[in-house]
Amino acid sequence: MALGSIFISEVVGTALLLLLGGGVVANVVLAKTKGFNGGWLLINFGWGLAVYVGVVAAAVSGAHLNPAVTLGLVTSGLTEFAEGVPVNLGTIFLYFGSEMLGAFIGAVLVYLVYKKHFDESDDPGAKLAVFSTGPEIRSYGWNLVTEIVGTFVLVFLVIAFGQHGDAAGLASLGALPVALVVLVIGISLGGPTGYAINPARDLAPRIAHALLPIKGKGSSDWSYAWVPVVGPLIGGALGGWAGTAGLLPGLI
Repeated sequence: MALGSIFISEVVGTALLLLLGGGVVANVVLAKTKGFNGGWLLINFGWGLAVYVGVVAAAVSGAHLNPAVTLGLVTSGLTEFAEGVPVNLGTIFLYFGSEMLGAFIGAVLVYLVYKKHFDESDDPGAKLAVFSTGPEIRSYGWNLVTEIVGTFVLVFLVIAFGQHGDAAGLASLGALPVALVVLVIGISLGGPTGYAINPARDLAPRIAHALLPIKGKGSSDWSYAWVPVVGPLIGGALGGWAGTAGLLPGLI
């Protein structure tokens, strides 16, 4: 499979993930939208369905959409990301780069869709929340634990689902199970940090927030930005390892 096809697939899938996931947050937190004050559950369901759409759209590449998933597949011992695409340093960074670019594009599109509502909103924190996550109680060590645990659950179950499939990556599993896992992680574990569980989902939109001419946007909170990058990468690596370390046979 051509590496260009892999790149485009991941860019498109991750862009759709961020467009629809960031879009539901914008709909809930920005002023004068139809969904204003729609609540946490609306955001959770929106993100779950955004994952579903992104996975379907990125079937060609295996629909990682997430550097933590890519890393977890590496630590699981996977030898090919997709047919004819070996796991090596070059392809790992191809996935990372395409996921970051797609997430940035998706975040910019959310801004364009909701531009007038960004202008009408007075809360800088709400504007940042459209793009990236933040803790309800700032405690970097415990925030890191939350992100590690949430991402571990995601990647561990990705590997578990994969044991019932015949190809690498998320798309071979069917999109719905993965979407439901993201939904339950948000409902159950998302309260402390907003469940980034994806470095690209948080970092690339945070960069977009810093660069875009958003009226009254305030800080991009770079002091916290490392947590939703480092935590998911650790959790993803552990989840991939645990999924193939003899733990699954007794669990499923």
